[in-house]
Amino acid sequence: MLELALVFGFGLLTLQNAKPKDSDNIIIPKIIGDRLGKLWDIAHQGMRENRLARAEKALLTILKIDKRNAAAYNRLGILYAKQKEYKDAIDCFEIASSIEPTASSLHNLGLIYYETENYERAAVAFEQALRLEDTLAARHIAYAKVQEKLGNMKLTVKELETAVEIETSRESLQLLMKAYISIGKQAEADQIDDRLHKMRQSKKQPSRQKVKRPRRVV
Repeated sequence: MLELALVFGFGLLTLQNAKPKDSDNIIIPKIIGDRLGKLWDIAHQGMRENRLARAEKALLTILKIDKRNAAAYNRLGILYAKQKEYKDAIDCFEIASSIEPTASSLHNLGLIYYETENYERAAVAFEQALRLEDTLAARHIAYAKVQEKLGNMKLTVKELETAVEIETSRESLQLLMKAYISIGKQAEADQIDDRLHKMRQSKKQPSRQKVKRPRRVV
């Protein structure tokens, strides 16, 4: 759509002037670029302020101008997911992934499939996201959760162990401890429990001691 708009604009300039100036060739794309920038500002502001209808209108207008804008499809998918319109969200994430596969769009698609209990497709989407980016603990945790739903506990444990290696958090440790217990690895679960206990202890603030103020000498 964007390419067609540019061709049409240049066609009009050619009819008006057989030899258009170089500056004329910059006007049309700059106008479109400025308009897209304003529409993105409206979309971001609408999402921040929870004015979802306004954000949706801006994103749909962007897609009228540039129908292969993967970022707009991805953002629109997030908007629909927030409203629990999962079918529309899935459509948007699938289109975004087909235009420009990114780890984030595939991960979002996996999350929606997981939310709608389509665990097989969720697993496929998470696998594709991990192929593109496997350095985030959250991606491994999401994949582990869907594998747990599918009953693949060995793979669940493996992914959770990877998540803990990348970024140790209470959530990842608790999930790993639960997974260890489910497959009968009680000793490993006890070790995780000790780590969680130490983390809780380290977060406790030492009690403040009252300090006596020196007497004022007059």
